[in-house]
Amino acid sequence: MCIRDRASSIDLGRRGKVCSAFKPAWWCRNPHQQTLWPIFARHRLKVNYHRQRLELTDGDFLDLDWSDSVHHDRPIVLVLHGLEGSSQSHYVRGLCSALNQHEFRPCVMNFRGCSGENNRLPRTYHAGETGDLDYVIRWLHLHNPDMPLFAVGYSLGANMLLKLLGQKDPEIPLAAAAAVSVPFELSQCASRLEKGFSKIYQHWLIGSMKKTAIRKADQHDTGLDIPALLKTRTFREFDNLGTAPLHGFRDAEHYYSTDSCRQHLPRITTPTLILQAKDDPFMTQDLLPEEHELGPGVQLELSDKGGHTGFVEGHFPGLSRYWLENRLVQFLTQANSTRAVRRSENA
Repeated sequence: MCIRDRASSIDLGRRGKVCSAFKPAWWCRNPHQQTLWPIFARHRLKVNYHRQRLELTDGDFLDLDWSDSVHHDRPIVLVLHGLEGSSQSHYVRGLCSALNQHEFRPCVMNFRGCSGENNRLPRTYHAGETGDLDYVIRWLHLHNPDMPLFAVGYSLGANMLLKLLGQKDPEIPLAAAAAVSVPFELSQCASRLEKGFSKIYQHWLIGSMKKTAIRKADQHDTGLDIPALLKTRTFREFDNLGTAPLHGFRDAEHYYSTDSCRQHLPRITTPTLILQAKDDPFMTQDLLPEEHELGPGVQLELSDKGGHTGFVEGHFPGLSRYWLENRLVQFLTQANSTRAVRRSENA
């Protein structure tokens, strides 16, 4: 059960489920339409990035893409993409464009190997790689100590963000966070993507991951059985032969059970908004956490429709609107205002 009258805002620091105000376009109600329309039909927004490279202590690097390199007095929003995404992903560009218009300073963290250039080490990234994220957040805070810092994660990036908050909150210097289309239980999400039309997403994403594996094998002796890896057809098969051994897990199930964020939700105290559609084709409704699983700072905002990072509205296809980024800007603006009021009261 969700509380409908709190749908348009979040009571920062108070947990619970709320019903989303999102209303899908009448011509885009199917979950796959919602998921695919922004990918194939949305006008490609032009976002100019300024790249900053962070050299890591293990000899590797991370690339940060800033979409505003001028306004250093604006609150910073760290944006985390999903599986096989980057700063060029449609949902990332959409959010960065909206944030720029509302006086925020977006910074996109490209995970290892996702910035258009191979990373230096055999390893890459995975759904629970919180070490890199922790480092980037602390680095941003260290170099911008007077600026409020927020984070928004999508899909795999959302799982990563929630896991980190659950592990290290309240040590993480974030004023607030938001997570979109979260794969709360990685094993069950992998199973869901083996069924029905959702197999299309699995096929496309695994195809991209295989290309990455080939590039890495040309660069390093990864120790992986590349011919066997190229024959895989499911996430579980690929993660068993690729992701798990490359990142120190026994097998795919060890990776999934270790890195799923659901088990970490109860310990989150940072004001956190989770935006989730019940018809998300990457998961099933039984994966949605119960209210008692949400930490003191977490609100789970549920919509009946929306697909996976979709949330398309509008009267006609040519006049489609993207509710998701407007909702995120609304939340971040409210969180920033609340933070400013509390600082003033404590001054």
